Amino acid sequence: MWRKRIALALILFSPCSLALGAEEVPINNECVILLHGLARTSRSMVSMEESLLSSGYRVINLDYPSRKFKIEKLADAAVSAALSECQEYSPRKVHFVTHSLGGILVRQYLSKRQIANLGRVVMLSPPNGGSEVVDKMKAVPGFFWLNGPAGQQLGTSAASIPRRLGRVGFELGVIAGNRSVNLILSLMITGEDDGKVSIENAKVEGMVDFLVLPHSHPFIMRATEVIRQTKYFLQHGAFQR
Repeated sequence: MWRKRIALALILFSPCSLALGAEEVPINNECVILLHGLARTSRSMVSMEESLLSSGYRVINLDYPSRKFKIEKLADAAVSAALSECQEYSPRKVHFVTHSLGGILVRQYLSKRQIANLGRVVMLSPPNGGSEVVDKMKAVPGFFWLNGPAGQQLGTSAASIPRRLGRVGFELGVIAGNRSVNLILSLMITGEDDGKVSIENAKVEGMVDFLVLPHSHPFIMRATEVIRQTKYFLQHGAFQR
């Protein structure tokens, strides 16, 4: 926490903060919670964190044990912990930016609870309709060891967690990728995909905007244009075209 506070102070009081462009105007006490994907850590979201800090957001880049528990427990523990950190600032708005599984945790949490000052949510490569890779690989030896119980819940069947959660009731923008660095996994997926999730399965009923960019599942959260579009959605409620 101290590192983030010092970084934010340096940004807000540095001379360059006075010359920010229209998309870089410091935000008036808004907190952004970052939730990484399955089998990843908060380090994967550092580029996003640094850019959001430079725009004046409070940022909570949460590390959570994505491979140890089912989605229901992860959602309750991770989102609750991040919200507690955010509330230290008494934020006007709380936004979420998620990668992959992180988006399903937000959907799961909000299906059971409300966040009074919820702002906007951006999901990057979310398996909102599940992943066909899970359908075909979950019984393969080693898959459970690599992905844990949450990985088993991300298939495309009607019984999977993403399918059961249904329509979203919050202001959501989704960015999907259409490049793959794993052609073997892509062969398991119908239509265009990012190596883990198809473009169609990234969508969810109720989202307010959807954008496809030429990036792969493992690296989409680090791409400059993805970060720019994410910040634009948080400010404007739509992606820039």
